[in-house]
Amino acid sequence: MTKPILITGSNGLLGQKLVTLFQENKIPFLATSRGENRLSNLPNENFISLDIQNAKEVEDIFEKIDVSAVIHTAAMTQVDDCENQKNLCIDLNVNATLYLSEICAKKDVFFVHLSTDFIFDGKEGPYTEEAQPNPLSFYGASKYFSEKVLQHTPNLRYAIARTVLVYGIAESMSRSNIILWVRKSLMEGKNIQVVNDQWRTPTLAEDLAMGCYLLAKHQKTGVFNISGIELLTPYDMAVATADFFGLDKSLIEETDGSKFQQTAQRPPRTGFILDKAMNEIGYKPHAFVEGLEILKTQLKN
Repeated sequence: MTKPILITGSNGLLGQKLVTLFQENKIPFLATSRGENRLSNLPNENFISLDIQNAKEVEDIFEKIDVSAVIHTAAMTQVDDCENQKNLCIDLNVNATLYLSEICAKKDVFFVHLSTDFIFDGKEGPYTEEAQPNPLSFYGASKYFSEKVLQHTPNLRYAIARTVLVYGIAESMSRSNIILWVRKSLMEGKNIQVVNDQWRTPTLAEDLAMGCYLLAKHQKTGVFNISGIELLTPYDMAVATADFFGLDKSLIEETDGSKFQQTAQRPPRTGFILDKAMNEIGYKPHAFVEGLEILKTQLKN
């Protein structure tokens, strides 16, 4: 029997999409998250509670089970929270990655690690995998440090999947994103302000899950950009969302980032060039409007 792939952070948006992808394709997997399983479609025999901040707990799990790869999605990703809770951010994003990377190296388990466009300062996006990181926020720095952890773990076979502005629908609508926020606001007739001076390549959560799976399946080592392909501003995304759902886009006011007070500095222009992932692992992201179509179908269901 094929060894399962272990997922960390299975209750999160990406974790949920990986669970669904693996179930639909009958790929053996084991889901883990801190606390109890919160997914209605995940049988308890496929779930183990795991606190990745606890080094002994991490080691004990790997002594009991034999896996082919780990896809490490668990992280502290709220950018302003990371700025305000630096110790917790380091614990979750750096120390936990260290515990997992060391045990994966010891057990010769392939390690897929999630990183972010926020490791860059946003002066020269979109970026290739070879671009030089220069994070502006503590969140970005923590994810850059976590990449360094992997690079300095002896005998570790790993891939780093860098991604950008992930959107999708979580179970029970437990998490929002720009598309859901815009749609809900416009349906309620609210005026909204959306920035036009930040550029991203927004990533459908299902695409990110597939990219991570392809890295684990082919065990391709190195850094890979896994995102959407279109460079858009949040204002572009908001207008496209209004058009797609037939909502009143005159309620959307174009503004810039200076109008918003945020604890952490955001990089102005990131986004990724995807040639490496497309050529080496066959990654094929959906167009943004195709992503909206997928969300629309899920909202109906």
